[in-house]
Amino acid sequence: MDIRVGNGFDVHRFEDGDHVILCGVSVPHTKKLNGHSDADVAMHAVTDAIYGALADGDIGQHFPPSDPQWKGADSTIFLKHAVDLSKSRGFNFGNVDCTIICEMPKIGPHAGAMRARMADLMGLDVGRVSVKATTSERLGFTGREEGIAALASVTLIAP
Repeated sequence: MDIRVGNGFDVHRFEDGDHVILCGVSVPHTKKLNGHSDADVAMHAVTDAIYGALADGDIGQHFPPSDPQWKGADSTIFLKHAVDLSKSRGFNFGNVDCTIICEMPKIGPHAGAMRARMADLMGLDVGRVSVKATTSERLGFTGREEGIAALASVTLIAP
């Protein structure tokens, strides 16, 4: 049995806007996240965790930010690519765990929808997908509400 664990980390700064996209879910907020794509910091962290478990680089190697075709792209494209790549190599997902780090917006009211969306995109039972949040106790850039960070871990299993 081949068991692999990968982790991912991403961060995006805030800019003027009226919502953020996290785990494919639009969350009302007084700002939006700035990025080359849709800046879904949580989905990017999960995608990088998958690439890490596969020892296949990172999201920027697969979808370079210098390539204009990815400007404003829906991050589900990136996640689906990583999921398909893992399945093509014979892996199944054991679990996915994503932590979103921010003071605002509050994640709790949206965590269920985020878990469901990620599970759907990845073809998993929602019981294998965790989305949770923490603050940085008002320390650092997330504490000053300048942006959002996300951490993710995935477990891949092949017979």
